Formats: sequence, structure tokens, C-alpha cells
Amino acid sequence: MTQDLLPITRIPRTGLPAHAVVVGDPARAAAVAEFLDGAEEVSYHREYRVFSGSWKGVPVVVASHGVGAPGAILLFQELADAGVRVFLRFGTAGAMRPGIGDGDLVIAEAAVRDDGVTHQLLPPEYPAVSSPEAVFALQRAAHENGAPHHRGVVWTRAAFQPGLLPLFSYDGAGLAAIEMELSALLVTASLRGLVAGGVLVVDGANADELVDAEATGGYNPHREVVAAGVERGAVVSLEALRLLAEGEPT
Repeated sequence: MTQDLLPITRIPRTGLPAHAVVVGDPARAAAVAEFLDGAEEVSYHREYRVFSGSWKGVPVVVASHGVGAPGAILLFQELADAGVRVFLRFGTAGAMRPGIGDGDLVIAEAAVRDDGVTHQLLPPEYPAVSSPEAVFALQRAAHENGAPHHRGVVWTRAAFQPGLLPLFSYDGAGLAAIEMELSALLVTASLRGLVAGGVLVVDGANADELVDAEATGGYNPHREVVAAGVERGAVVSLEALRLLAEGEPT
């Protein structure tokens, strides 16, 4: 019955697992779900494609949120309304500092709130921070699966393409990567007392510098090195959820 579905994502109001991996692309949600035992598609409405299944005995949700924080935060909020308590964002990002290679993983310790939505919900001084247990679980999972990885602060930014307006530069601030949705997840989780973190596959260098003056660009996220990183990242995300579930009090 329609009244048993949440209004934006059309997911069930109850009955979903408490642990979730959230991704941008609906096709990536389907690809990650292929790693699960007993995977089933729960719903597919707009950009929000949701699967449930289990990873090594742990029931999990895999869901897509689309591009950009304003739409993504709607998924995060409704998944939380439906009972999800642990979120890991698994996405792609542009590297922001030397030494982070294509296909490497970046585990987010915190995020810059340049996301285009959370400043309308909270003062800018409110931090977007990952849950420490999520950071440690992701780091352990990456190490145990032999995935090249780095830790650091990421920049969540609403605009992907550069425009005419000068942008505030974080050069010299030591940021690890730039992406588009994580800070909205971290803020949502902090406000609601949830566990959240993020792991990002590097698909190129600093996103602002990848589009040339003629907008032809050199950005290509469809290379084999990125695909290999995405496959590793999917396993790392699911394994981190398992570690988090095992570490929860009974």
C-alpha cells in the first residue's frame, strides 16, 4: 500500500536492514548488490535504487542517491526514517594532494561543508565528521583486502564544473579529495545519532583542473584502473559494515 512507502524514495517505512552502503549511481548500486547473498531489489524511484541482501551473514542495504547533496540527503533521511543506523558512502572523487593515485581509496575523516544544502539547515560552524569507528573499520578492511588507501579530510562541493566565479581555494590545507555528497551524510548522521563514514575511489586529479578552457577536458572515470579500484572499494565497504556490525553491543 502506498501509505507504507516513504514519499521521496518510495522505500518501505519498516523492515530494512540497519546497515547500508550508499552510492551515487543506480548502476553501481546494482553492481555492489551482486556481491550480496540473496540480493533483491526493494525499490527504484527517480535516482533512488535500493537493494537488500546479506554480506557474510550481515543484512545490508545498498542504495543509490544520485549526483549532488540536495538530492542525496533525501535518501539519507528516509533510510534513517526506515531504520538504517549505520551508513557508509562509497563513491568516486578527485585527488587533492600528491601521492594519491588513480584507483586508490580515500577514507574520509571529515568533510568540508560546501555541499549546497546543509548550510540551509545548520550554521556553517557545525562540523561534518565521520564516526571514528567507521574510519577504523574502513581502514582495517582496506588493509586486510590489500587496497591502497589514504585517510584525510575531503571537500564536498556542490558544483562539479568550474564557472565564472572565483572559487575559494583549499590549496595548502592538506585536503585528500573532492566529491559531492559526503558532508550531507555526515551532518545527517550527527544530527540523528547515527554511525557514518565514507570511502572514495580516486578517478582523477583535482576535479576543478580537469576541464580545459574549451570544456573538452581530460577527465575519464571509465578507465580500467578506476574500475579495479571500484571493485576493491565495494568489497572494502561491505567488509567494513560487517566489522561495524560485529563491534556493536548485543
